[in-house]
Formats: sequence, structure tokens, C-alpha cells
Amino acid sequence: MRPWLLLVLFPVLGAAAEVNWSYAGNPAGQRYSPLRQINRDNVKGLKQVWRYDAAEQGDPETNPLVVDGVLYAYTPALKVVALDAATGRELWRYDTGLQAGQPSRGLSFWSDGKTRRLFAGVLNFLIALDPATGRPVTSFGDAGRVDLRAGLYGDISRHIVALTTPGVVYKDLIIVGFRTAEVHPAAPGDIRAFDVRTGRLRWTFHTIPRPGEPGYETWPKDAWTTAGAANNWSGMTLDEARGIVFAPTGSAASDFYGADRVGDDLYANSLIALNAATGKRLWSFQGVHHDIFDRDFPTAPTLLTVTRGGKRIDVVAQPTKQGFLFVLNRQTGEPVFPIEEVPTPVSQVPGEVAAHTQPHSRIPEPFARQHLTESMLTDRTEEAHAWALDKFRQMRSEGPFTPPGVDRPSVVFPGYDGGAEWGGAAVDPSRAVIYINANDVAWTAQLTDKVPQGGPAQQVYQQLCSACHGVDRRGSPPAIPSLMGVGERLNALQIESIINYGRGRMPAFGSYPRSVLGPVITFVRTGQEPEQGRAKEMSFPTGVQDAYHFTGYNKFLDPDGYPAVAPPWGTLNAIDLNTGRYLWKIPLGEYPELVARGLKQTGSENYGGPVVTAGGLLFIGATIYDHKLRAFDAGNGTLLWETELPYAGTATPAIYTAHGKQYVVIETNNARNRGAPQGCAYVAYALP
Repeated sequence: MRPWLLLVLFPVLGAAAEVNWSYAGNPAGQRYSPLRQINRDNVKGLKQVWRYDAAEQGDPETNPLVVDGVLYAYTPALKVVALDAATGRELWRYDTGLQAGQPSRGLSFWSDGKTRRLFAGVLNFLIALDPATGRPVTSFGDAGRVDLRAGLYGDISRHIVALTTPGVVYKDLIIVGFRTAEVHPAAPGDIRAFDVRTGRLRWTFHTIPRPGEPGYETWPKDAWTTAGAANNWSGMTLDEARGIVFAPTGSAASDFYGADRVGDDLYANSLIALNAATGKRLWSFQGVHHDIFDRDFPTAPTLLTVTRGGKRIDVVAQPTKQGFLFVLNRQTGEPVFPIEEVPTPVSQVPGEVAAHTQPHSRIPEPFARQHLTESMLTDRTEEAHAWALDKFRQMRSEGPFTPPGVDRPSVVFPGYDGGAEWGGAAVDPSRAVIYINANDVAWTAQLTDKVPQGGPAQQVYQQLCSACHGVDRRGSPPAIPSLMGVGERLNALQIESIINYGRGRMPAFGSYPRSVLGPVITFVRTGQEPEQGRAKEMSFPTGVQDAYHFTGYNKFLDPDGYPAVAPPWGTLNAIDLNTGRYLWKIPLGEYPELVARGLKQTGSENYGGPVVTAGGLLFIGATIYDHKLRAFDAGNGTLLWETELPYAGTATPAIYTAHGKQYVVIETNNARNRGAPQGCAYVAYALP
């Protein structure tokens, strides 16, 4: 029996059957639990019942998998652990020996009733483990693992690939995407299915079409040989009855400059419906044409059934970074609510050709603000407002698809981290109500055509590192750390480890030889080109060379470090998808120091998603500054319970039973708030 079927059978089997939890709750991605033991009336009695400290620092972002009383999860270094789901006691631990530091948001489980397998993603490897012992299943792939770089077009030794979101299991297949680089060179974002028993490749879908494949005409003729990304990093959703897997994709490389890929660039930024057995495309919907805004589809969609015009319609609901919710017929891809192609601003960057129109969903209304104006700037203090107004008047702000320019910054609103993010949405399937948490903070974008003065190390830094850390190495703290003075905090070996294995939102760059990394590390630590004799020997095959480079991710923050736009800075939204109308919308999160000064209900940035239950509750952590786990009345948004977590709950909770008792567990860490004490712990709550 598939573990998730217990969610369906629970009402019949009663308390004798344990209710398990898979990634996103079930294959439909609903983040829904049928449990009622914890409900509106007794939720105030919830108490912490166990805590598991990982004794590591990092941001695994894990939504635990729970099967038959065992909880499976990751540590920040991507060691796989099995815990007793009732007590938190460690049962076993598996360590690949790799110094991994990427997010890894969950695990996958397969069973045919006799054999059981646990699938984990660690960097570029898909690993099959025995869930009882944690030992690799040596008959799978190469001694228990498949290298996801194998079979991709190009020099796989140069590919940057990481399995950060668990694969979808369909019959005897595990279907996966991966994370890759967002600048050249980047791996092509193939979606692939592997045999769960042997690891043999069963099918591939090319998200960058090759000659003769549909969509090829939306790219330049030979782009498939040089383009990269357009990858599924955010996970997939499965309609098991119909055998359809829904795969959302991100932008093509490079994120902010696309002169080498002029055209709509299918199937980047698309929701693709594939035959789960064969990989054949059934339909697709592109949410952003020729993306130069980093508007990836950030999360797997959610499946539900709505009633429109007296008819029941099975739909797929896809949240976006830009705050739109696209609701499509699950079988045909036709919009359930109107989607308009709206004219967009022209790029002022030579060689760039922005798309003439972009899709906008009018119903439901966007769940994040779209167009920053002077009236929306912060009024937290007079000084902050005056500063924000002065800066804003130096920017270009023409709506959610304002292209980045060279002469001045462009406003990105909502910012690069949403709107919606990887935490995803929750659904009450009985009411067709969807719950989405969103960020509502502005960022800025700008390009430069200036090649740095200096030698090869500085040029390699510009191509690989400046998109995040900036051409001046100052980053955008706290989300993206400054590299100024990093040589005083980290030695060369520590920096090399982070480059090779990644950490947090930074991907691994482990495919580059020390002859390249050594001089680059010297430049990162000192800001100086290493001695010419070493640098001139660098060999760095980079493929496509962009004429313009992104100057770095920068939040629009006031001088005190708070968003330079008026609150709310983060929200929680409930939308009736039968009508497209909002049932409620509330700020989510606070800044403790602002609360102490009387400024409450500002909302804050939030990462990780909600979970809704048949007991009428919505549980969510997500907020990065106040370290709270909250329970809301799912019907009206009233806060019913909250507790202080050891660290920020930047992950999606899991809800399950062990020995008939209902638990809520969440992974916590402070990796997104470097000014706070660091650590990682899983914390579980239950009624006394």
C-alpha cells in the first residue's frame, strides 16, 4: 500500500491506522491533514513533546516524511536521519561523506507491499536507502545512487546540479528535476524518470527543446547547445488517477540578460503537464515569456476540485513569485479564471528584446502588491520616508515586469523571493479554499557592461559570483552576505568548501579545478588579483559570455534595515477558488524590536508553507524574525495559538499520528538571519 493512501483510509480505519505524512502532505500537493484530534477548541493546550537538535548550522528547509511512526529528515549537512516520530529518538543516521550544504526539502518513499525504499537527494546524487536501516540499496544505480549529471547535454563535469526538492513517485518510477546555476554555464533542465528498483533512466523531457521537438522555434536556432537551466527545482505534483505529473520550471540562464536566447523560451517559466509513464507533453502554460526578471515558478502547484457555473472542475493551482495565482483545467490547461496578455515595458539594454506582453491573472486578485508608487513608501519614520522617496525617484518602476537597465535601478515588486516561494500553498479540499503565505518586499535590479579592471580571477568572480554578492562584493545582507572582510572570518579552506559544496541558497560550484578556484578565493578574501603567474594559468571554459552582468540582489531597505515600502511586508491569504474571492488576508510575522516600540502587525519575510487540517486549523511557521509557530482558525484567520521556536521555522510543518496521537513537527534554523544565534532543531508538539 502506498503510504499516502492512509490519509484517505483513515476515516474508515479509525484510530488503529497511523496517518502518515509525505512531502507537501500528499501527491496532490495539498498540505492537508484529515486529522481532527487537535482542533479549534483544544489547540491552546498544545505543548512541546520532543526536540531533536541536529548539532549543525544551515538551512535544510525540510518538510519531514513520516511513515508508520518513523520520521525521516535531513540535517543541515544533508545527513539523512530516522527518528521515532513519537519521541524524537534517533534510530539511524546515513552520511554520504559529502560536505553538502544545499537545501533539501524532503524525501520520497516507495513500496510495492513487499519492498520499501527511501529516496534522498544529496547534491547531484539520487540515493536509494533501506528505510529500516539507512543503508544504501546497492542494486540501485551505482552502489545505491544515480549521478544526476549523467546523460545531460554538454560536459557533465562542468554541470552544477543539486536535487533540492524530492522526486515524485509514480508506480515504479521516481521523477526528478534539479537545481542548477542561474548564470552561464548552466546544465539544461531535463526532467527525468528513473526506475525505482534499478535506477535505470526510463524517460527524459527536454525543457530546452531540441530540433524537431515542439517549442524549438521559440529559441534561436542553436540555443539548445548553449542555453541552460529552465529547470524544475521547486518540485512536482501528481494526479495519480490520471497519470499526469505537473512540473513547474524556472528561468533560463542567465536570469537577467537573454540576448543569446531571444524569443519566448519554452519551456522555461512554464507549468508542464506530462504523461507520468512516458514523459510525453500533454499541455503547457508559460507564466513568463523570455524571463529576464528571475520569475521562476517557485513551488509545485496544488490539485483540487472547484465548482464553477454549477460544474465540478478538476484544477491545478499555480502560485507565482509575482503574486498571481494561475488556476487551470487539470486535463486541458485551459484557464478557469481569465488570464490576459498585458503589454510590458521595453528593455533599454542593447541586444535585449523583452517580451511584448506577459500573462496577468485578474481573478483572484494578486496576493502581493504589483506596482510600487510613491504613496506606498514607508512612513515608519519621517527620516525613513524621506530617504526612501529620494531613492525611489532615482529608480524605474513600471510594474511587475520592469526590465533591468544599465543607467539606473529598476524596482522588482514583489521581490525576487516572492510573492509566493518554495513553501507552497495549502488547500482545504472540501471547501476549495487555498491558503498562500507571501512576501511583500521590494528589491532592485540593475545591469552593468563594465568588465572589471584586473586579471582573470576578477573576471571569473564577476561571471560566477557577482550576480549574488555584487560587483563590489558587498552582497545584500542579511539574505546574501557581504564578502568584505570575509578573509578575517573564514580561511581559504573554509571558503573552498562552501564553493565546492554550496551553503543555503548558494549552489555548489564543485566542478571547477583548484587552478581556477585558488585565484578566485584569493580575490574573494582580499579584493586583490593574485600574483600574475598564478592567475594567467587559469583555464575556465565558460561557454556563452554575457555582454551585460547583473550587479547583485539588493533589497530596497531603509537606512535602519527595514523594508522601504509600507507594511504589510508579509501576508497570509485565504482564497475561495469556487469564486476567486478572498475570505481573509492578514499580516504574517513581526519584528520583535518594532513591537517593543509599538509597531505591531507589520508582517515580515517568510519562508516555508502552511498546513491545514480537518480540525479547522492552519499551522505555519515561516517568519524569520519572530521565531513563532502559529495556529490560525482556517475559517476566519483568527490567531488561536502561538509558541516560541528555538530558531525560525523556515520550513513547512508535518502533521501525523504515532500510536494514535496527533503531532505537529517543524524544522527550525536561523540561517536566513545571521545576526541571531545559529543552529537547527526539529520540534514536535502534541496535546497533553
